Amino acid sequence: MGKGMIIVLNGVSSSGKSTLAKEITKLLPDFFTFSIDDYDLVIEKMEDRDNQRLIPIETEYFYYRNVAMFSDRGINVILDQILHDPITLQNFYETLNSYPILLVGVHCPVEELERREQSRGDRQIGQAISQLSFVHQQEIYDVEFNTATQSITECAREIVDRLESDTPLLGFKKSLEEFASSKVLSKNNN
Repeated sequence: MGKGMIIVLNGVSSSGKSTLAKEITKLLPDFFTFSIDDYDLVIEKMEDRDNQRLIPIETEYFYYRNVAMFSDRGINVILDQILHDPITLQNFYETLNSYPILLVGVHCPVEELERREQSRGDRQIGQAISQLSFVHQQEIYDVEFNTATQSITECAREIVDRLESDTPLLGFKKSLEEFASSKVLSKNNN
């Protein structure tokens, strides 16, 4: 049994990842959405956050290992998540370095992010903008979208077309190489 394909939707909060993931599953019914927000609900149920009784390991550590387990069993997944800090990147690259990955950058202009945060009412205002200082700064994507100028249907269709093309998926591999070389550089500078 081959490994399941992993479509990674990376973008700041309110950029359109969840909506895009749902649209992709309409076109690719053998893919399943696996959201970090949903996974965090599992962790939250295990913890007692009111009393600061917390699992002392970042959620992403477990999340990416679960992704690997699904892929190992031939399950195709769409990750709705944010590569938001160095620890998350390290967990992402170390855990999934041997898996088939389509790395997708989901972008949205600041003004639209602010509007979406306001209209949704379930987001901390300014969260998306604060994430922009890290998100998209080091990734090399196979496909990138601006969800304010492209329809979600267009974006999903382009992802399907990319998966069906003969062009190799190199975004994750190139990003991993950049990450590894930057870690070596930062160790040598210390």
